[in-house]
Amino acid sequence: MEWETVIGLEVHVQLATNSKIFSGASTAFGAEPNTQACAIDLAMPGTLPVVNVQAFRYAVMFGLAIDAEISKRSYFERKNYFYPDLPKGYQTTQLDQPIVGAGHIDIELDDGSTKRIRIHHAHLEEDAGKSLHEGDFGEMGQGMTGIDLNRAGTPLIEIVSEPDMSTSSEAVAFAKKLHSIVTSLGICDGEMSQGSMRFDVNISVRPKGQQELGTRTETKNLNSYKFMEEAIALEVERQIDTIEDGGKIIQQTRLYNADTKTARSMRSKDDVNDYRYFSCPDLLTVALDVAFIEQIRKRLPV
Repeated sequence: MEWETVIGLEVHVQLATNSKIFSGASTAFGAEPNTQACAIDLAMPGTLPVVNVQAFRYAVMFGLAIDAEISKRSYFERKNYFYPDLPKGYQTTQLDQPIVGAGHIDIELDDGSTKRIRIHHAHLEEDAGKSLHEGDFGEMGQGMTGIDLNRAGTPLIEIVSEPDMSTSSEAVAFAKKLHSIVTSLGICDGEMSQGSMRFDVNISVRPKGQQELGTRTETKNLNSYKFMEEAIALEVERQIDTIEDGGKIIQQTRLYNADTKTARSMRSKDDVNDYRYFSCPDLLTVALDVAFIEQIRKRLPV
């Protein structure tokens, strides 16, 4: 049987603001662990977040650059889940009314032709902290895991594509074009080795010619084009082998290990309802007027 692959990307882009999305704490890279996480980033009792206007400017810049709809009104929700590097127990993000709506990015294929990749939306949110495992501590830290919360609260835009890609080369071309856009705009430094851009790849397979999508998996936190190609090839092969052997694909989140060139299941893939989204009670709806958006449009690089 002939198979075809369907790929969509979710890309986390750290915005190049000097301070975090809801606090005045620094976003500078490389500081000593846990020296740049303030009480607001940790949602300590009695604290209230304040929106960083520059994060909205950068998000609008990106939206205009991809010919997307810009929401005049957007608001934040709480996405509730527990993870050790998420100190609040929830992530402040956007779901129902993201700042950037539908847009598109054109990529050049290997044969010189052009393909349009649709952007479903891009939303603002705060980053989580970072888990440091035993390899990060040297010999003294064998068997230990630590948490660095410096990154917690750093502003992100999460860019969600439609499942319009069918090969790893198309996915890499899209990722490279996206990298070029955000760095040219100056809204992100593009340092993938530092986590400034991280790619989650949604992959499914289906018999050639079938219109219905197969069950997808999500391989998270890829930070190089090479790793993306390797992870896609590995997951496509795994899914095809599983189906042809009579098995079923389970919707799940997976992690790719670039050192061993292997992948493993991280957890079953959650549905939206599992996160118990609700409007953030500490943040008002943000209203953007036409003059604000047009002022940003005039400053875009030609």
